[in-house]
Amino acid sequence: MNQLTLAALAFVGGICLAVQGGLNAQLGVILKNPLMAAVVAFLSSGVIACVVVAFSAKTYPTVQQLKDVPYYLWFSGGLLSVVGAGLYYFTMPKLGISSMIALGLGGQIMFSVIAGHFGLFNLPVQPIDVKRVAGVLAILLGLFLVNQK
Repeated sequence: MNQLTLAALAFVGGICLAVQGGLNAQLGVILKNPLMAAVVAFLSSGVIACVVVAFSAKTYPTVQQLKDVPYYLWFSGGLLSVVGAGLYYFTMPKLGISSMIALGLGGQIMFSVIAGHFGLFNLPVQPIDVKRVAGVLAILLGLFLVNQK
């Protein structure tokens, strides 16, 4: 896949996350519990993912591959998903979708620049340079502008 296609897919993924955040925040308000909305979202996501994998996977992991997965990888992503989604669903009705998504994106960008610089999670190293700092500053300015009343 070329870079333009990958960028378009990432952009669409961002739209999907904003839409699902708005829908699930609404669900959390109706249920009077943002974590209940997270439970519903993760259960439905799990079912949908299982159906897609069942129809699309060409191979499945072996027992040895499953045993080789470090223990923390079995739960850390889920834990962080629950915390992140729960906070999104809790703050979105109070802050509004644009403010919450902007602030959430700001947190993601700040952490991702640091994680990329150090190559955390065995991902490619992307050193902090002038362009990345300018990008972060531009996003911080955008955060400020989006959150002005």
